[in-house]
This record gives sequence, C-alpha cells and structure tokens, in this order.
Amino acid sequence: MTDTIELVLDRELNAPRAALWRCWTEPALLEKWFCPKPWFITNPVIDLRPGGEFSCEMNGPDGEKFPNMGVFLEIVEGRKLVTTDAFTPGWRPQGRPFMASEVTFEDAGEGRTHYVARAMHWTEEARKEHEEMGFHEGWGAAADQLEELAKTL
Repeated sequence: MTDTIELVLDRELNAPRAALWRCWTEPALLEKWFCPKPWFITNPVIDLRPGGEFSCEMNGPDGEKFPNMGVFLEIVEGRKLVTTDAFTPGWRPQGRPFMASEVTFEDAGEGRTHYVARAMHWTEEARKEHEEMGFHEGWGAAADQLEELAKTL
C-alpha cells in the first residue's frame, strides 16, 4: 500500500465552528459556497452517516458540468467530515478514485475556528493533477466564501 499524498489548506476562519459545520452539512448552504465563483454546484446530496451519499454537480461559467459522487467515511459531529469518491452509496467501488478528503473544525476562541481541509490522494500523479487543477487557489477561494457565509448565520 502506498502512502497518502496530501494537499492541505490550513486556516483560522473568523466564524464559529457550529456555523461552518452547518455550511458543510446543509445542502442549501453548501450550494452557496462550495465552488469558487463563477463556478457553482447544483443537486447537492448530503446523507450524513458513514456510507451516506455526499454528491453534487459542479458547473462552470461556460456550461461545463462535472458530477461528483462519493460517500462519507467518518463523521464526528461538529468537528470532522471524511469523504471519498472511491465509493458510491452502497459501498460500490467507483471507476478511478481520485481522493479522500478530511475537513476538521476546532474552536480557536473568540468565535473563530481552526479549519483544516485535506485532500488525500492515492498517487503522486493524482496529487500533482489536483494541484495543477488549482487546488490551492480553488479551495482557498471556497474557504473565503465559506467564512463569509458562516459569519451571516
């Protein structure tokens, strides 16, 4: 077995942990921040349990459409979400798995949250592909949108 090759976004967000959690776990809120603008998602499904579906369709400004289907692997209420695209609901293996993701939320005091989003890849090639797709810029912009939305809740 190979080691996981990671890309990591590690930030302190100026929003409470409970609000950030809601933004990640409520479909109507996920639609408002999950892709860096002008991209957006449609049809989010969040079945918040291990093996439950986590999916959406990413839509680009020029009509691009990228379906994303996966499942939750681990959920620690209010603190941690782990998902993967290696399986679809019912634990059905899916074609070429790209990554597993882990998002953690820890109180940082004064209504702030230490937020870590980790993309874990099976190969160095997949990690490099994700980085070249704009991981740092895209996940960073999405985190900015997440923070702004969470501050309004």
